[in-house]
Amino acid sequence: MLATRRLLFFLLAVAKNCDGFPMDPDYNEDAVNMITCAVIPDGCKYEDKSRCSQIEKCPAVYDSCFIAWQSVNGSEDIVKHQGCWTASHTSKCSTAECKQDPMIGALNFCCCNSDFCNTNYTVFFGSTTTPEGLKPVEPEKADSVRDTVLYSLVPIAVLVCIIIGIFFMWRFYYKDRFGHEQLPTIDPELSTPPSPQPLKPVQLIELRAHGRFGEVYKGTMITEAVAVKIFPMKEKVSWMMEQDIYKLPHMKHDNVLRFIAAEKRDDKLWLISQFHDLGSLSDYLKGHKLSWLDMLKIGESMAKGLAYLHDDIPVTGHSEAKPSIAHRDFKSKNVLLKSDLTACIADFGLALKFDAGKSAGEIHGLVGTRRYMAPEVLEGAICFNRDAFLRIDMYACGLVLWELVSRCSAAEGQIDNYQLPFEEEVGTHPTLEDMQEYVVLKKCRPTIKETWLRHSGLEVMINTIEECWDQDAEARVSANCVHERLIALSRLTNVSPVIFSPSEEIPYQISSISA
Repeated sequence: MLATRRLLFFLLAVAKNCDGFPMDPDYNEDAVNMITCAVIPDGCKYEDKSRCSQIEKCPAVYDSCFIAWQSVNGSEDIVKHQGCWTASHTSKCSTAECKQDPMIGALNFCCCNSDFCNTNYTVFFGSTTTPEGLKPVEPEKADSVRDTVLYSLVPIAVLVCIIIGIFFMWRFYYKDRFGHEQLPTIDPELSTPPSPQPLKPVQLIELRAHGRFGEVYKGTMITEAVAVKIFPMKEKVSWMMEQDIYKLPHMKHDNVLRFIAAEKRDDKLWLISQFHDLGSLSDYLKGHKLSWLDMLKIGESMAKGLAYLHDDIPVTGHSEAKPSIAHRDFKSKNVLLKSDLTACIADFGLALKFDAGKSAGEIHGLVGTRRYMAPEVLEGAICFNRDAFLRIDMYACGLVLWELVSRCSAAEGQIDNYQLPFEEEVGTHPTLEDMQEYVVLKKCRPTIKETWLRHSGLEVMINTIEECWDQDAEARVSANCVHERLIALSRLTNVSPVIFSPSEEIPYQISSISA
């Protein structure tokens, strides 16, 4: 502002001393048309000198008019001088209107070459304004707006960058601390290589079942009957997970479904395994009642297979270690029956392996079939460790054992038609809210009939079932414990409907999952 004032005073001084400029000796004053301008005489005492302005004809030496003003607080202009001007001082007085030149905007000065042209002036070629009402655009005000915008946006941008940085740091930290091996989720066409060996000579015969992950067909491979589970490409993760579990060391077991091959055919993903004509335990129970021995055979072999999955096998000699495996969708539909009524466990699309020394990692806990979900799963209160997931399997195992007992003919009275667990209470298609209310809030379980408790063998079965589905996960028995109890029961071939002989003892101890 000080510099502006000094320049203003310089211009005024030039205007007052214009007589000192050299003149052409041949100049003829009468030959020039004199210009009429608004002039502020010397001695005007008003701060806004436009109040003293008067119209005068300029001497012939002047060919232009000028006006100089000062901006006060960006809202008012005060005229400091008006008068006559000579174009020899500047080459910018060639217009009929008084227009401030953008190049000298800081001076608040303009000149023009027509009569009365300095009574109005235009700032930076904008609209014409009288001296009393002009509100020029000031560089200082524009700079202030720019600074305000910068001061507002820069902190926001810095804050956003900090938040993004913290998020990525947290992701990397979380994966390093709790990470586990994730299945690839990129385009299947890019990530799923073609089968390294020629495709198996499989011929599909008939559709046997279908579920949320795919369809199951009966087929033939040369002379052997096989089961072919066909996944759509969108279920590639489940297909990869299931074959990865089957391909783990020591997974060939009598009570685990025998895996043959996994293949990619066109836009479908095939999983080929051994075929069992009796189908799933659930389907078998719909049309068959079970004798005492048949019930024990199925239950014992099923518990044996689940115990084998849950156990880990350490490295011995040249053999690799087998990790502990949680099924996470254990139910009667995923238990298949062989022709001799022994069971084998299938469907590992949601299974989770626990390698020694590694955490379970970042896992979605709310998976599986709703009616078989444990209370802690429905409540969303899972501890993400090995034992917690094995106890979830044991809760479901208790429900499957209840299904066996409900179709056993050893008890007195009529055997009801087959029903799924909680079907009587919540129907065939329960919602998550239904199961939360019934299992978590009311702490209810499928009905135990009085006639079952009057059979001493079934009474032991019921006690075992209740320990499997205990509301307190840590109080549940292990699969090994269930297996041992059922072996002991199967050895007692002459079971009285009233009581066991005093010399016949049934092993009955609490066993933890980690035991």
